[in-house]
Amino acid sequence: MKADQPRDRGFRVRVGLLTREYPPDVYGGAGVHVEFLARELRSLVDLDVHCWGEGRAEGVVRHRPWSALDTANDALRTFSVDLSMAAGLEGRELVHSHTWYANLAGHLGKLLHGIPHVMTAHSLEPLRPWKAEQLGGGYALSSWAERTAIESADAVIAVSGAMREDILGCYPALDPAKVHIVHNGIDTALYRPDHGTEVLDRIGLDRDRPFVLFVGRITRQKGVPHLLRAVRDIDPAAQVVLCAGAPDTPEIDREFRELFEELSRVREGVHWIPQMLPRPEVIQLLTHAAVFVCPSVYEPLGIVNLEAMACGTPVVASRVGGIPEVVDDGRTGLLVTVDDGFETALAGALDSVIGDPATARRMGEAGRRRAVEEFGWDAVARRTVRLYEEIVKQA
Repeated sequence: MKADQPRDRGFRVRVGLLTREYPPDVYGGAGVHVEFLARELRSLVDLDVHCWGEGRAEGVVRHRPWSALDTANDALRTFSVDLSMAAGLEGRELVHSHTWYANLAGHLGKLLHGIPHVMTAHSLEPLRPWKAEQLGGGYALSSWAERTAIESADAVIAVSGAMREDILGCYPALDPAKVHIVHNGIDTALYRPDHGTEVLDRIGLDRDRPFVLFVGRITRQKGVPHLLRAVRDIDPAAQVVLCAGAPDTPEIDREFRELFEELSRVREGVHWIPQMLPRPEVIQLLTHAAVFVCPSVYEPLGIVNLEAMACGTPVVASRVGGIPEVVDDGRTGLLVTVDDGFETALAGALDSVIGDPATARRMGEAGRRRAVEEFGWDAVARRTVRLYEEIVKQA
């Protein structure tokens, strides 16, 4: 039997999986993680998913914030969803929560129903102080919810080795034996090269010119302002495509728009796509990009880098968090240190990849192999279920 294989095929744990994001409402890496993890878990455990939204379907229960809190701080609205989720866990043997939006629900479910709580840490509130700008006093509440849940959890899953170090650094009261590493995954049958060009043509890209691609939210964490300043100085023949939306705050939205307008004045071929594109369209863009760029200043793993690699595209990314565990520097892409010279170094790395198509092609091929061999969702799910079984049998 493989080390990551569930120990007893007849033992199906009754799991409540808690998340804010779930299809069709997925906008970030944590949502992608839950979507594909849940898909694989359904054949291994008895799974109910609890998420935000309206209505109920087979195996999925959606919860919305209390209407009385429609104008309240977002953290309070989140807590009202957490109460509803906790109440819905009757009959489950284990609860598994994702992000601070659901962590308190997991903790309350543990106390109310007497079941173990496993939580996956996709990011950590103490390492995202800019969220005080987004949440105001709600940041103190989100930080309290995360601390309460993580310090009381029966097991904590870190999505990278770097994330495990961050967890133990931020929460020294946590027993290190409770923190387990299970990397994020990628569906390499879904994320694979697509050589069609209809999306490129619709956007108005020049197929004879290379383009740099960014896909992500407009947030301090993703380093978008750094990128907009860096690409001013790259090869003028390169186009820039920014699939960037869902700004955290009006302030970061204004800053992005101002930097985009400045960039558009000094170079041509800059394209901003503010709406969330369907996944097949993103895959086509990832396939054709000369280089994918991830300028994050904080990133526990960076699932979007895996998506680019699975599409055969080289990656230029910041050397932070779990990114070095995904992007093999010099083999599947280039890593750039986040320091005072970050923007200059980022531009240099992008030019290096754009200017050497043969090396870029080899990097893309190596990235595809790495994604297939090391980050499949089936393996992620098996490791997760093995942890479930160990925790339930210890309870």
